[in-house]
Amino acid sequence: MIQKKKRVLIIDGMNNFIRCYVVDPTMDVNGNPIGGVTGFLKTLQKNIRETTPDMVLICWEGVNGSQRRRSIDKNYKLGRKPPRLNRQYEISPEEQRENKIQQQIRLIEYLDQLPVVQLSADGTEADDVIAWAVQSKHFAGWQKLILSNDKDFYQLCDDDTIIVRPTSKEVVNKKRLIEEVGIHPANFGLARSIVGDKSDNLAGVPRVGLATVAKRFPFLKEDKEYNIKDVLEHAKKNEAQAKAYASVAESKDLIDKNYQIMQLYTPIISAQSRTKLSWAVENISKSVNKTKIRVMLMQDGIASLNLDQMLAFFKNQ
Repeated sequence: MIQKKKRVLIIDGMNNFIRCYVVDPTMDVNGNPIGGVTGFLKTLQKNIRETTPDMVLICWEGVNGSQRRRSIDKNYKLGRKPPRLNRQYEISPEEQRENKIQQQIRLIEYLDQLPVVQLSADGTEADDVIAWAVQSKHFAGWQKLILSNDKDFYQLCDDDTIIVRPTSKEVVNKKRLIEEVGIHPANFGLARSIVGDKSDNLAGVPRVGLATVAKRFPFLKEDKEYNIKDVLEHAKKNEAQAKAYASVAESKDLIDKNYQIMQLYTPIISAQSRTKLSWAVENISKSVNKTKIRVMLMQDGIASLNLDQMLAFFKNQ
């Protein structure tokens, strides 16, 4: 009899919180926006119901999480435009920042009452924490579902790891990446380093997108891990055939810098932080403070959440 694999749902906390914060206009009893909290909890409830995981991890960026990557590129994540909120009223940038922080704090208070594992490490981005979880011995042989819109996680796809993109409702796995994008997950971090990432303010090689990378460097589709040297040698050998080759051949420093920032194959996490993360996974509390959650829901005037339905999942674990 084939034993069913255990399943862990790994949630990119800030990525999903911001999406809910932007689109959900729900107000609390005091007339303050609280859609980030309600949207996140409802999404959590929905995803738990649909994926029936054995464990839920919610990963957050730690204090000074972007510092290491910003030391490589001082412009990393700078210049991001404030999101356009789904609101019927005016809110100043200062009020928006303050409310967003208050909502995130409140959300963490809710999650603290549930048997989920919240993970973060000082000086570490959520991306690295998620990569650590995927590679961790704790989940060896488990199926891993990463809930995030961030394409950086495509490089983590393997036979047991898939990406669920909540905005587009796409499910991305290794097979789909190879067949539709033409790039193997083992080389996706390298491909992204060539293309860059506008959302993180990382410039790429001019006029070279993923489709061009897949076409001009077809070996990146293979189940073999290539490196920057391989790409540059191929580009120099063929630069007379297409402008893309010449552009890549001239962009060694850019590609190298991007790769240091974008690769998740070797997450940069200190030994102390790894120990802390392992302890959190191993010592998950199975208790649920149902009374406290109900009081919090009443305080916030949230009536749209089916608490019993969500807690039924945890009760069965």
